[in-house]
Amino acid sequence: MSPRASDLVARLGLEPHPEGGFYRETFRSTASVEPTDGRPARAALTTIYFLLTAGDVSRWHRVASDEAWHLLEGDPLELWTADGAFEAIEALRLGAVGDGSEPAHVVPAGAWQAARTTGAYSLVGCTVGPGFDFADFELIDPAGPLAEAARQRGGGAFV
Repeated sequence: MSPRASDLVARLGLEPHPEGGFYRETFRSTASVEPTDGRPARAALTTIYFLLTAGDVSRWHRVASDEAWHLLEGDPLELWTADGAFEAIEALRLGAVGDGSEPAHVVPAGAWQAARTTGAYSLVGCTVGPGFDFADFELIDPAGPLAEAARQRGGGAFV
């Protein structure tokens, strides 16, 4: 891990995340909302710091709410998304504006997503609304048919 990434883990109080990388929740709204998809009330908004270092990946996962990714510091980040059946996989680059990069991107609720840094580290902010709850989080089954579909379409590095 690069010295700056180690410093960020310590200064920001980051901990390992189940999907890979490191995180810390930084905000959870005290207001709640009733999602229209049958889930119980959730915080209106949550946000985390999320750090990926060289060699780490954010494994394929999905969240039942929209998730906005914002690059805060470090190297550009590859953010991959897929539809529910992995029939279409798309990769985009979070980075400085220009050269095919953008500083932020929203992954729609229910879409599969995965990520990796293109260099030593990428620090991002992830904002979820309605707010994140681990009950709304699903990691891909590495032995399941969706993982095989991801491998066949170029997203196997994130299984």
